[in-house]
Amino acid sequence: MKLFKQLLLATSMLVTAIAPSMAADADPDTLKVALLPDENASELIMRNQPLKDYLEATLNKKVQLIVTTDYSSMIEAMRFGRIDLAYFGPLSYVMAKSKSDIEPFAAMVIDGVPTYRSIIIANVNSGIESYADIKGKKMAYGDRASTSSHLIPKTVLIEEGGIEADTDYEQHFVGTHDAVAVNVANGNADAGGLSEVIFNFVVERKLIDPAKVKVIGHSKPFPQYPWAMRSNLDDDLKAKIRDAFVSLDDEEVLKAFKAEGFAPITDADYDVIRDMGKLLNLDFSKM
Repeated sequence: MKLFKQLLLATSMLVTAIAPSMAADADPDTLKVALLPDENASELIMRNQPLKDYLEATLNKKVQLIVTTDYSSMIEAMRFGRIDLAYFGPLSYVMAKSKSDIEPFAAMVIDGVPTYRSIIIANVNSGIESYADIKGKKMAYGDRASTSSHLIPKTVLIEEGGIEADTDYEQHFVGTHDAVAVNVANGNADAGGLSEVIFNFVVERKLIDPAKVKVIGHSKPFPQYPWAMRSNLDDDLKAKIRDAFVSLDDEEVLKAFKAEGFAPITDADYDVIRDMGKLLNLDFSKM
């Protein structure tokens, strides 16, 4: 009986500790805004200072920019109400949605459309000229919860190359898109998958020697990275947040996203990601 009481007390204390985060403020004085951890954290914070300034002025609230250690920790932070809105990748959004009451509200527009592509690159000395040539080689992906540096390129290799991870090639997860490019350029991996936009950015910043890598293929267009927010935020605040992004035309803010603007989106736009997950037998709620 004594042991039962101790367990009951411990459980009560645990619930009490979790409850505040579960009952997050509907209209917080400071908005916690999470950025996708697909590049160096300090650079992301610095580059998005204009976004912070814009949101503070537009929403009349303090804003705290957050970069979590990886995709999974951002999903968990949203799940427990430790962040209010977040810039997800399509896959990490779908995973977060399966565990949290959240809603997407805007996706960036590039070249006039709210879509993007992944690319598969190869080291020029790897002997890879096509997807089929990746068989027996080392393939680099970013984060397991990344859409454009994992889910999409892996799906492309199955559907267009007829090859599967572990069975036909070695897969290695290196964390971020830029790390994929660097590992392929350095020869640590024979090939890799990442966002086309980020690859171009890595080349522009001269983080890799473009002469050491080649693009061997592109995916079809997929819905852009979504911004999503807690559904239990105040309705007026949610409307203001949506409008702040959809009406955004500040070039300094948009520069960080390499975008022309943001367009409204809904959860249904990401059903295509769920369909890819079925192809790979993924259970988003357990990832």
